[in-house]
Amino acid sequence: MADTTGEFCDRNQPEDVWFLAGTFGGTVQRTCRLPAGRAVVFPLVNLVASEAQCEEFMIAAKGRAVLDGKPVTSERMEDDDVAVTGVAGNPLTGEDGTDTFYACGLWARLQPLQPGRHELTIRGSSGGFRVGVDYTLIVGTAQQA
Repeated sequence: MADTTGEFCDRNQPEDVWFLAGTFGGTVQRTCRLPAGRAVVFPLVNLVASEAQCEEFMIAAKGRAVLDGKPVTSERMEDDDVAVTGVAGNPLTGEDGTDTFYACGLWARLQPLQPGRHELTIRGSSGGFRVGVDYTLIVGTAQQA
């Protein structure tokens, strides 16, 4: 989420899906290279916090995403428990270890993209919190990792 260029977008990706990150607030431009054949998942706006904070956040949550000029459908994720494992100094908990939080937000999932270049614009907000990412996605062939 702190990556301002996209150079770290391939870090810790699972085998079956490709996650794109939002920001801790503000707008960034990122270029991300990803392999063909993977679904892409990303938040329009999201929060990892307490149950009460998520309830308040979702009242005002709104967002939109556009891929190659076409709107992307999103869905509300309102009260999922998530376990977060981090190292000391990580930007979410600051501590080493695993903690459980509530996760909430607006998320989108794309079917695997065709090889080539794609433009993805993400905008989201809740109250005074604003997020924006302009992604250039460069999708490789199925043989590329």
